Amino acid sequence: MATPDSAEVVVIGSGICGALAARKLALRGVPVLILEAGPRIDRGRIVAAFRNSPRKGDWMSPYPYSPWAMQPQYKPKDNGYLIQAGPYPYPAEYIRVVGGTTWHWAAQAWRLVPNDVRIKSLYGVGVDWPMTYEELDPWYQEAEEILGVAGADNTGSPRKHPFPLPPVADPWSMIRFRERLAPVYPVVANTVARNSRSYDGRPACVGNNSCQPICPVNAQYLGINAVEAAEAAGVKVRADAVVYRIEADAKGRIAAVHYYDPDKTSHRVTARQFILAANGIESPKLLLMSTSSKYPNGIANSSGMVGRHLMDHPSSSLTFYADEELWLGRGPQSPSSINTMRDGAFRSQHAAYRLDFTNISQVLSVTEALIAEGVYGPEFEKQLRWRAARQCNVKNVLEVLPNPDNRITLSSEKDALGIPKPVAHYSIDDYTRRGAERSKQDFAKIAELMGGTGLRYSPDGQFANNQHITGTLRMGDDPAKFVTDGFGRAHDHENLYMCGTGVMPTAATMNSTLTAVALALRTADHMVPAKSSGADNGGAT
Repeated sequence: MATPDSAEVVVIGSGICGALAARKLALRGVPVLILEAGPRIDRGRIVAAFRNSPRKGDWMSPYPYSPWAMQPQYKPKDNGYLIQAGPYPYPAEYIRVVGGTTWHWAAQAWRLVPNDVRIKSLYGVGVDWPMTYEELDPWYQEAEEILGVAGADNTGSPRKHPFPLPPVADPWSMIRFRERLAPVYPVVANTVARNSRSYDGRPACVGNNSCQPICPVNAQYLGINAVEAAEAAGVKVRADAVVYRIEADAKGRIAAVHYYDPDKTSHRVTARQFILAANGIESPKLLLMSTSSKYPNGIANSSGMVGRHLMDHPSSSLTFYADEELWLGRGPQSPSSINTMRDGAFRSQHAAYRLDFTNISQVLSVTEALIAEGVYGPEFEKQLRWRAARQCNVKNVLEVLPNPDNRITLSSEKDALGIPKPVAHYSIDDYTRRGAERSKQDFAKIAELMGGTGLRYSPDGQFANNQHITGTLRMGDDPAKFVTDGFGRAHDHENLYMCGTGVMPTAATMNSTLTAVALALRTADHMVPAKSSGADNGGAT
């Protein structure tokens, strides 16, 4: 074993939540070390890899594969890392590198709506959060100022202070959707961590339409921006450090973590406090692996809830041809949505949902469809131009309720370092399916208002996954039912905190990153309070 190492706080995982919590602690004089399983990568190399990749529809294709830090890979085929136990497949997608998965996120940065944290009290489903929306507001604001969130005032989420940035300019296609749907649906600009003007030393969005897999100009806030800000504050980052065990002492305090380097040399790192911020799959995997005679079910798992209540946002969709040329593909890939079904009394009966419009260029998908149909020659060129100009898509983003049977467990199969692979047990219940069925009414009406033809619905019962891994480390007041308390601290270990989407008790309907960042900043405040009261609204990094 290598020589021991130490820090005041050790953070496991260098994604946006772990990095921003580390930065906040460092700005208050706390020595912090981040351990990241994957390698450090370079934006320019990723941009070049994407440009040169023949698999433009695979957003994982430009990112390096590390055998010592495996990640799920489904194109061109499943690499078998995330084992599927069913009954419904859960093809999660995330990146184990310095900066984490927000290297290739869509940058949607929605807040909850206030009733999202009270759905048990209001609608008799799910569970209430251990805080109110109003209590979370200061950290939402702080998160938005750090990320440079651009938005309008019609989001449905109340706020005490304005957005840092105005909305990103609408693409032509979204202008037409807003104009033509206005009699029935309010189409709003998505709230995004993407610059609408220069901010924090980064430029405004110039419309590359490759937000996923990579923003080439740094207009979109990424986890690597958070890492670099943390390092500027004094945080040390150690890449290629695969944590495989969390060690507790006789009193139940976390004493150390153990990690392998790529050569499988083991290292032990001690600290006074620890933050687990790997993600909603890797974090519970590590806790479940960390067994001992005192903790036979793993660290922080006296409740048996570690890994349980896995949630995401399944989507079904409608693709059709509008009666005018829209030419999707200029500007952000996911710029606009309809939010009228995010909340209401109906939530006692079926899932809430958002309706999200794509602005991804249709040239590739149309080309593939024409080739499959056997169209070629002059007719191919004619059909390509007509379809690519008019094809559009709207999807639902469906709420999923917490279900203890949806969970992450450990496989008997091991990776290259001898670490168990994670297993996903997942299903989509009738509550969510009823929401999907209700959304078909909206799909049909949208197509009607756009003069739609050639309507193609998702096959009944089939859903796409939105990669919003939520709920496996849920926070709540009862140690028998929840893994962490309302500040993200493990009920079982006074010096172990958890940050990320896994601590969220419910998934609601919004992309989960902004809420997870706000909670992470709140956790850091709880660990080392500021000298003044309230959140540390320090502005941009």
